Amino acid sequence: MSDPDVLVQRQKIHGMDGTTYAAALRERRPDLTVVHPDTPEEEREHLRTVRASTGFALSPEQLEIAKNLELFAGVYAGTGHLDLDAFERHGVAVTNGAGVHVPNISEYVIGMLIAHARRFPRSIRNQERESWHTHPVSEVSGSRVAVVGLGAIGRGIVERLDAFDVETVGVRYSPEKGGPTEEVYGFDEVHAAVTDAEYVVLACPLTETTAKLVDADLLRTMRSDAVLVNIARGGVVDTDALVSALRTNDIKSAALDVTDPEPLPAGHPLWRLENATVTPHNAGNTPEYFERCADILAENLERLDSGETLRNRVV
Repeated sequence: MSDPDVLVQRQKIHGMDGTTYAAALRERRPDLTVVHPDTPEEEREHLRTVRASTGFALSPEQLEIAKNLELFAGVYAGTGHLDLDAFERHGVAVTNGAGVHVPNISEYVIGMLIAHARRFPRSIRNQERESWHTHPVSEVSGSRVAVVGLGAIGRGIVERLDAFDVETVGVRYSPEKGGPTEEVYGFDEVHAAVTDAEYVVLACPLTETTAKLVDADLLRTMRSDAVLVNIARGGVVDTDALVSALRTNDIKSAALDVTDPEPLPAGHPLWRLENATVTPHNAGNTPEYFERCADILAENLERLDSGETLRNRVV
């Protein structure tokens, strides 16, 4: 029996394991031998001979035995947990999973914009109380949306907002590169970007620049009828400042899929605020995760053979 071509590492994500990933990859590349081991020992043995491996990570020790490895396909968008220098020393290309979350996280954001415009959380609470009370609502249509972070997810959000006839502005590290929004600002201009926005969507990585970007000062700049949606990282927001702004109606409401601290502990004030919607870092959850990872890897295996530039390459 010939050596396998691709090793799908043992992994679990969103309630699915690597067998789903391996099956999706076999559908796309039936000409290749794709293996998914049952044990760590099998995984190590396959790693000695395969051209490509895909999963969460490979350690420098694993790279030492992976003599034939040409490509490691990470399934996360982030690569901060990887020793990229070790991959470079071994001549192994590294790609990430950027773009895998675009459809599902974009849908989460659109859903939250509509939910907070139509005040669905209040309607749900009234239903639980068997209380028939109408209340004023607003519309997403015709509003201004500031998207902070114009990576794959930020761009996907802007693309889907086009159907709602909104004005969009973006914030990115290199505003001179432009983007899909009507205006693009740098992070040093974030106050100007959010000042007229009814909705502010955080879709940026957590870095030294973005840590506590949404602080008391920025919340003061935002409109009093603004809705904040965070699908970035909890640390992008100063939680104490946000709680204070929500309590005093300095902004209208917030939809938070990520928090600081995370998980949000029992008894935290964000659980009890009626103008805050909290979900358990669930926007990225999708049954299509491994299908989309397989799309990227199948394409990159073809590019590897043809010498083309790899999609999502980071090393």
